[in-house]
Amino acid sequence: MEGVHLGTMGWSYDFWIGNFYPEEASPDSFLAEYAKHYHTVEVNSTFYRIPSKRTVKNWYSQTPEKFIFSMKFPRAITHQKRLDAGAEKMEIFLKNISNLGDKLGPLLLQFPPQFKAQSHLALKDFLKSLPRGHLYAVEFRDKRWLTDEIFETLMDNGVALVLVDNSCMPTLEEVTSSFVYLRWQGDRRQVKGDTGSIELDRGEDLKRWAESIKGFLERPVEVYGYFSKFFSGHPPTDVKQLLEYCKIIVK
Repeated sequence: MEGVHLGTMGWSYDFWIGNFYPEEASPDSFLAEYAKHYHTVEVNSTFYRIPSKRTVKNWYSQTPEKFIFSMKFPRAITHQKRLDAGAEKMEIFLKNISNLGDKLGPLLLQFPPQFKAQSHLALKDFLKSLPRGHLYAVEFRDKRWLTDEIFETLMDNGVALVLVDNSCMPTLEEVTSSFVYLRWQGDRRQVKGDTGSIELDRGEDLKRWAESIKGFLERPVEVYGYFSKFFSGHPPTDVKQLLEYCKIIVK
């Protein structure tokens, strides 16, 4: 569907073998198999370490044209140093992932709950310093960040507020950029996420999200959205169901 890019958070799950990946699939083939079904994915491994150029080029070669990789910023920048990791780490990260070329999608800055709203000025300066030419999205895990002042800061810098579906943050529909970034995280207390099956029926929630996506497209803005294994238990099914609901609702 034009303007809607839906996928999962990661693809390296062996418990998807037999219920999404073929029985004969090996970890080396997971990405290529995934890309046969969906045209975007959120890369979570970049949160733990900066990928090498070789790794990034390998991702590129395994996926078809117009595939989109959204990337999570390294925790060295968002968690460990709280925006003060230095220009060198930023430069290496952006340089390496640039090997994706036109397959590079939004870059996700996910901040920890300990990143408090008192750091507004530091965030403002950081956003201004980000290299142009990329799409950036910011996810907060403290409700006190969700103010008109913060929304204005994001708008001024063309940065999207990440809209989440989880048990800890309110569900918003605030648009602060030319695109919307959605993350369906779910509740780890209710869903294990490693059974390879639907553990919790979220059908009605997906119908409501399809209505929201219709509203976003009417603005119009591009929509990127990714499912965690803790949303229903089986992200590939969540993507499929939401795309089907969108086709019915978005006409």
